[in-house]
Amino acid sequence: MLNIGDPLPNIEILLTGDQHTNLSAYAGKPLVLYFYPKASTPGCTREGENFTAAQAEFDALNCAILGASRDDLKAQQNFKEKQGFSFDLNAD
Repeated sequence: MLNIGDPLPNIEILLTGDQHTNLSAYAGKPLVLYFYPKASTPGCTREGENFTAAQAEFDALNCAILGASRDDLKAQQNFKEKQGFSFDLNAD
Protein backbone atom coordinates (compact mmCIF):
# COMPACT_ATOMS: atom_id res chain seq x y z
CA MET A 1 0.00 0.00 0.00
CA LEU A 2 1.24 3.48 -0.84
CA ASN A 3 0.97 6.46 1.42
CA ILE A 4 1.04 10.13 0.53
CA GLY A 5 4.62 11.07 -0.27
CA ASP A 6 5.72 7.53 -1.12
CA PRO A 7 7.53 7.16 -4.44
CA LEU A 8 5.53 5.31 -7.06
CA PRO A 9 6.85 2.11 -8.57
CA ASN A 10 8.05 2.45 -12.15
CA ILE A 11 5.15 0.54 -13.68
CA GLU A 12 4.58 0.06 -17.39
CA ILE A 13 1.67 2.03 -18.84
CA LEU A 14 -0.13 1.06 -22.04
CA LEU A 15 -1.59 4.12 -23.74
CA THR A 16 -3.81 4.88 -26.67
CA GLY A 17 -1.99 5.03 -29.98
CA ASP A 18 -0.35 1.68 -29.19
CA GLN A 19 2.18 3.42 -26.96
CA HIS A 20 4.15 1.76 -24.17
CA THR A 21 5.72 3.93 -21.49
CA ASN A 22 6.36 3.87 -17.76
CA LEU A 23 5.97 6.25 -14.88
CA SER A 24 9.61 7.33 -15.02
CA ALA A 25 8.82 9.05 -18.34
CA TYR A 26 6.90 11.62 -16.28
CA ALA A 27 9.56 12.11 -13.60
CA GLY A 28 10.32 15.69 -12.68
CA LYS A 29 7.07 17.19 -13.90
CA PRO A 30 3.49 17.22 -12.73
CA LEU A 31 1.16 14.51 -13.95
CA VAL A 32 -2.62 14.62 -13.72
CA LEU A 33 -3.96 11.08 -13.76
CA TYR A 34 -7.72 11.13 -13.66
CA PHE A 35 -10.04 8.14 -13.48
CA TYR A 36 -13.52 7.79 -14.90
CA PRO A 37 -15.93 4.85 -14.77
CA LYS A 38 -16.65 4.17 -18.47
CA ALA A 39 -15.65 5.57 -21.85
CA SER A 40 -18.26 7.31 -24.00
CA THR A 41 -20.66 8.12 -21.17
CA PRO A 42 -21.93 11.70 -20.87
CA GLY A 43 -20.11 12.63 -17.65
CA CYS A 44 -16.83 11.05 -18.72
CA THR A 45 -17.04 12.74 -22.10
CA ARG A 46 -17.58 16.14 -20.49
CA GLU A 47 -14.67 15.58 -18.12
CA GLY A 48 -12.34 14.74 -21.03
CA GLU A 49 -13.61 17.75 -23.00
CA ASN A 50 -12.81 20.00 -20.04
CA PHE A 51 -9.25 18.68 -19.82
CA THR A 52 -8.82 19.18 -23.58
CA ALA A 53 -10.17 22.74 -23.33
CA ALA A 54 -7.61 23.48 -20.59
CA GLN A 55 -4.70 21.79 -22.42
CA ALA A 56 -2.82 25.08 -22.99
CA GLU A 57 -2.92 25.83 -19.27
CA PHE A 58 -1.52 22.39 -18.44
CA ASP A 59 1.14 22.79 -21.13
CA ALA A 60 2.19 26.13 -19.61
CA LEU A 61 2.82 24.25 -16.35
CA ASN A 62 4.66 21.44 -18.18
CA CYS A 63 1.98 19.13 -16.80
CA ALA A 64 0.96 15.91 -18.55
CA ILE A 65 -2.60 14.55 -18.49
CA LEU A 66 -3.65 10.90 -18.62
CA GLY A 67 -7.17 9.54 -18.33
CA ALA A 68 -7.91 5.99 -17.19
CA SER A 69 -10.87 3.66 -16.91
CA ARG A 70 -11.51 -0.08 -16.85
CA ASP A 71 -12.30 -0.09 -20.57
CA ASP A 72 -9.86 -1.92 -22.83
CA LEU A 73 -7.40 0.03 -24.98
CA LYS A 74 -9.52 -0.36 -28.13
CA ALA A 75 -12.49 1.29 -26.40
CA GLN A 76 -10.17 3.99 -25.04
CA GLN A 77 -8.72 4.65 -28.50
CA ASN A 78 -12.22 4.94 -30.01
CA PHE A 79 -13.29 7.28 -27.21
CA LYS A 80 -10.23 9.50 -27.64
CA GLU A 81 -10.60 9.71 -31.42
CA LYS A 82 -14.37 10.31 -31.35
CA GLN A 83 -14.04 13.11 -28.80
CA GLY A 84 -10.78 14.59 -30.10
CA PHE A 85 -9.07 14.46 -26.73
CA SER A 86 -5.63 16.10 -26.72
CA PHE A 87 -4.10 13.63 -24.25
CA ASP A 88 -3.69 9.88 -24.00
CA LEU A 89 -5.89 7.38 -22.24
CA ASN A 90 -4.89 4.26 -20.34
CA ALA A 91 -6.73 1.02 -19.65
CA ASP A 92 -6.62 0.44 -15.89
